[in-house]
Amino acid sequence: MKAVIVMAIVLSMIAIMAFGLNGDSEPKTAAPAPLKIKKDSIASVAAFKQVYRVLMSPRCMNCHPSGDVPLQGDDSHLHTMLPKRGLDGKGVLAMKCANCHQPENTPGLHTPPGNPNWHLPPADMKMVFQGRTPRQLAKQMVDPKQNGHKNMQQLIEHADDGLVLAGWNMGEGRTKPPMSHAAFKKAWITWITTGAYAPKK
Repeated sequence: MKAVIVMAIVLSMIAIMAFGLNGDSEPKTAAPAPLKIKKDSIASVAAFKQVYRVLMSPRCMNCHPSGDVPLQGDDSHLHTMLPKRGLDGKGVLAMKCANCHQPENTPGLHTPPGNPNWHLPPADMKMVFQGRTPRQLAKQMVDPKQNGHKNMQQLIEHADDGLVLAGWNMGEGRTKPPMSHAAFKKAWITWITTGAYAPKK
């Protein structure tokens, strides 16, 4: 009898180790390693100045306007047909972003660029780039109340977001950001991991 009890206990312990206390069959993943920050204000500010050049390029700024109408073109003029942001950033009523912006770029010169999740930031978190100084934009980027509730690790991951990557693939007739995505990502990560300091101006 004792052998049966001991065997039942051993089997229970094996089951707990294999499947967890709640019976889930999914393996438990380890928590991500904490972000390593090595503060260096000079390196951080220098990196953000590179980042700022990209964020203020039409490929980024056009979807981060100060108003509720997106911008378009290399001269960042108001979007033709004046579509509005809407609560979720995807337009209002029949004027939805996805009506013209398909999952892929439309072939041809100056035709609508595409992405499956094309949108502006939502109305409750507009994340404005237009008109921001380097200092203002750097401080906004690290404030969860203004950056989409992102922590530093999530900000790093955001560099590979589908819409961010789309900035380097906007179709024919549009200039690309002033540096490659790889160079931008390197500067972005350097800025964050050296303390995410804001320039003085």
